[in-house]
Amino acid sequence: MSSSPSSSTAIDALTRNRILSTSLYFDVSPSKVPLIYSNSYDISFLGIEKLHPFDSAKWGRICNFLVSFGVLDKSHIVEPLEASQDDLLVVHSQSYLNSLNQSSNVAKIIEVPPVAFFPNCLVQHKVLFPFRKQVGGTILAAKLAKERGWAINVGGGFHHCSAENGGGFCAYADISLCIHFAFVQLNISRVMIIDLDAHQGNGHEMDFADDNRVYILDMYNPGIYPLDYEARNYINQKVEVKSGTRTEEYLLKLDEALEIAGRRFNPELLVYNAGTDILEGDPLGRLKISPDGIALRDEKVFRFAREKNIPIVMLTSGGYMKSSARVIADSIVNLENKRLIETSGGSMAA
Repeated sequence: MSSSPSSSTAIDALTRNRILSTSLYFDVSPSKVPLIYSNSYDISFLGIEKLHPFDSAKWGRICNFLVSFGVLDKSHIVEPLEASQDDLLVVHSQSYLNSLNQSSNVAKIIEVPPVAFFPNCLVQHKVLFPFRKQVGGTILAAKLAKERGWAINVGGGFHHCSAENGGGFCAYADISLCIHFAFVQLNISRVMIIDLDAHQGNGHEMDFADDNRVYILDMYNPGIYPLDYEARNYINQKVEVKSGTRTEEYLLKLDEALEIAGRRFNPELLVYNAGTDILEGDPLGRLKISPDGIALRDEKVFRFAREKNIPIVMLTSGGYMKSSARVIADSIVNLENKRLIETSGGSMAA
């Protein structure tokens, strides 16, 4: 009797098949810009979403600003598909996905206790479906970045979610999923995550613990959520910025960090988690970075990618003030003005 293949080999083959049979990777017309958004991103749940400091209409407001500024035509935006159960199983376990069928578990993850009392079908439709659409956007962004040089998912960046645990308003591990899809579909073998959200990206850190294909530069406030000391062991390049850090010091630290990262690792894809919760006044980030400082931060990361000819995926991640949407839109306009992206034609400027 021949021995059966090991369970790990079987799981790897199944995972590979799931990635190769996905609908999330589709061809996008050259007339479209590699900026991904769907009206479905925005969460509206009988006003209950206002119980969390996150601006759950942020994503739509970013696009509205860009359209009103005249730098983006609505018809040029790329609409992603919703990540399916099979897509999510590439990283998540069935038991974790099953746990989301209990509204009480979703309530804990999104930190809005009353959600626990709603029928799960409503929670799926009003909360988890928008998240799954954003996951689809993040996964597609890697394909677009490889083709065009850059892509921005106006959403995503759920960096507190790992294969087995959600938290901090993050129910699905879109960063980990994006990278696993890129490994197989894009034949990429080295990925750098630059996580500049104010919070530590403990989700992707746990998912890629000791995976030398992924290099993580995480610049975060060590005194705030999630205080995940185990996950900190898996950060390749840790840059801690304490509460009250101001723009000039922050940007100097970033310059130094990018210079070191560029010497240490040569990625084929860069995933940039561009949270705006570093903005001065943000109640959760507790840093004091100006709006211009955020635009400069994003410009530095895109310039880093451009100079090294690395395709870059940008995710908008955290940001807990109404002003965040305008700050992100202004930063995207700055990237356009500096010819680091091209929002009228799609491809990276030469």
